[in-house]
Amino acid sequence: QMQVAESGGGLVQAGGSLRLSCAASGSVVPITLMEWHRQAPGRQRELVASMSGGGMTSYMDSVKGRFTISRNNRKDTVYLQMNTLNPDDTAVYYCHVRGDYDTYFLDYWGQGTQVTVAS
Repeated sequence: QMQVAESGGGLVQAGGSLRLSCAASGSVVPITLMEWHRQAPGRQRELVASMSGGGMTSYMDSVKGRFTISRNNRKDTVYLQMNTLNPDDTAVYYCHVRGDYDTYFLDYWGQGTQVTVAS
């Protein structure tokens, strides 16, 4: 059973930076997709950034040029470098990991980490 845990959230002033980390442990299958989602109060969860097993990345429009998703060499940890943060980035950030079990996929989610950007 895979476990997913986020870290790195906190309180930052507008214009500042944070780096989120997401570690996937207990995996015995390839990880085909790692993503960051976020959910602000009263809003639906939205996809912020994703990285495929092959390293392809994509971002939601509002974070392009400010956020960068990356993985470590072992490919079991994904990061989200967030620069030039603004109050609209305030949300709980969740890590999503997809495991490839050959004939099917399973999705795993972390508990989330709070990011608060003060104006």
